Amino acid sequence: MGHRSVTDEGTEAMTAELVRGQNHPLPHSRLEIRVTAGAPVLACATLGDDRGTVLGVEWIAHPGSPTLPGIEVSRQAAAGLRFHVDLEAVPDRAHLVHVLLALPEGVGGPSRFGTTAAPFAAVTATDGTEIASFTITGLEAESAVVALELYRRQGAWKVRAVGQGYAGGLAELFGDQGLPGAREFAAGIQEAVARHMASAIQAPRNSAADGARVRSDRSATATQPGQTAGGAGGAAGAGTTSGAGATPHQLPGTPGQQPAGPADGQGQQPAAASHGGSAGGRVNYTHPRRQTTAPPTPPPAAPAAQPGQAPRPVAGDATGWSMEERLYNQVWGMFEDLARATAAYRSAVDFAESRMDQELDRVLSDPRSRIGGTGDVAREAARAKRDQLTDQAREALDRDLGQLAAESEVVEPALPPSYARWDNPVWHAYRVPMDNPMALRLGDLHLPERTDLRIPMLVRLPLERGLWIDSGRSGSEAALMLDEGQLRRLAMDNAVGHAARLLAAYPPGEFTVHVIDAAGSAALSLAPLVAAGVLNQPPASGAAGVSAVLAKLTQRVDLVQMAIRGRAADSLPPDLDTGEQLLIVNDFPHGFDDRAVTQLRYLADEGPAVGVHLMMVADREDASAYGPVLDPLWRSLLRITPVADDHLADPWVGHAWTFEPLTMPPGSQILRQVLDQVAEARRAWRR
Repeated sequence: MGHRSVTDEGTEAMTAELVRGQNHPLPHSRLEIRVTAGAPVLACATLGDDRGTVLGVEWIAHPGSPTLPGIEVSRQAAAGLRFHVDLEAVPDRAHLVHVLLALPEGVGGPSRFGTTAAPFAAVTATDGTEIASFTITGLEAESAVVALELYRRQGAWKVRAVGQGYAGGLAELFGDQGLPGAREFAAGIQEAVARHMASAIQAPRNSAADGARVRSDRSATATQPGQTAGGAGGAAGAGTTSGAGATPHQLPGTPGQQPAGPADGQGQQPAAASHGGSAGGRVNYTHPRRQTTAPPTPPPAAPAAQPGQAPRPVAGDATGWSMEERLYNQVWGMFEDLARATAAYRSAVDFAESRMDQELDRVLSDPRSRIGGTGDVAREAARAKRDQLTDQAREALDRDLGQLAAESEVVEPALPPSYARWDNPVWHAYRVPMDNPMALRLGDLHLPERTDLRIPMLVRLPLERGLWIDSGRSGSEAALMLDEGQLRRLAMDNAVGHAARLLAAYPPGEFTVHVIDAAGSAALSLAPLVAAGVLNQPPASGAAGVSAVLAKLTQRVDLVQMAIRGRAADSLPPDLDTGEQLLIVNDFPHGFDDRAVTQLRYLADEGPAVGVHLMMVADREDASAYGPVLDPLWRSLLRITPVADDHLADPWVGHAWTFEPLTMPPGSQILRQVLDQVAEARRAWRR
């Protein structure tokens, strides 16, 4: 589940994979929004007032009038589109910019998004650097959708993932945004696009423009739209600070998102436009940044349910291009369902308590209640009502939890190895994969309302954020019951387990693990990796070893960055390892001088975009001597723990979830068996 880098109001701008309702700051005013879809779509953009209302056709950019101040859309329907945005040129009176997509009517193409590959939108700087992305999953009968929303907040611009679809097409969408004559105007756009005569679109009659024709030149529209200052509140999430006891991390890697970072092993990402063909041509169903050529298959149909009963759950009952992606989206759907069901229950209980308190206050403030038993009767009635409301809420929660538990029972056995626990039989049938994985399971999550209902915590791959495995006494009961040595050993065992799962999830040559163990204290934990021969080099120790590994990875980041910026990937040295790289650092900051710390921060900041990732095994208290210089490093990493801890928060309602790390079954030889297969595959690949 995230990773994606998840944003909140205090997080600096960085690449983010968004889920519905999530927002992200926009660090640049000049942007491109690149859209790819499984069928030709037409592009529109609307400006909204402080209520999001579109006051007239002059507030809309569409194929017949493709420009507004600061906005330009494509003139033709296509499977690959670009919106050009200059936020500084958007009029001050405008409050929101909505990015709209719609399926053309009357051209023989699909009539609803549910039969096509999910549209994918990426917000990029003008140099192509991706800022945020959003895959619009979950569409079925809808033929038009509000993909993204750009809005002002406290003088700065942000983007929010919307994904609101409309079965009634553009007419319903424009009507929902308050446009007078929405149906006639939408019909005009569709007719003109179908005839490839967008310049002939007629505006509907309304009080603002009685029979006026929409003008397509920039100067004609420059003075008409308006906007008010201020901004709608974004979907605020939990904080992302890393310190023990701080605001919980928000979970990254939300469903339907595309992994950031290199996809071809050389730090370059496929151009978004290559995802789709031109209008009327053969549609290319290749998923953005995933090596697949098949169209997305529908989820399996659920078995028929008995009357009055909920449908029986089915593994993979979600949209996606493959079973792996459908399971990923299904797990995140279960996670969201549990978060929202629990939030509804807690809200209902709070309401029942508040109502009882108010009724008791009224009783106690009335002098007549002190006569006889009137007060006692009123108090009992208030408590009985509270109990009734609480019981009703619990009954609804138990029903939802029961459905989720039944779904978990069928989903867990169907998970692929990178999603599965170590005790899942799928590991005994493990075979080295041919394709890169979509996600990795870091552990399980649960809430106190039902601790046996565990939701897998999945993060998208390649990792957008490194991992910090906390080897300190974080404050959880489980951590306080162990001594420092036990915690450090558990943390390193956890790191080795994650590294093994990553090596097992990637094809040979696509993933390399480096280890820094400056003091040599993790030799026992690292033994499975060393014995299997899956490390290219022995774990680095001492100051010289630390310096050599950091210099090598820093040079790799520099070379790949220069190749990308110069569009010269072919010029990379032939001996450069272009696979994903993972650096495990044990007992930081032991063995690190100031230069090494600077290099580590550089890798944390710049590495993920070019396939270099960090896994820190450290107690933050050990690094306190460096002061605030390491704060950006800690904030850039996702903190997980080797023991149960409740430091993670969901991105919807902000519950504090208990994180349970993955553990190896006692006496199991599965880790050795899997690593032996990985090592053999790597040797065969080198030959």
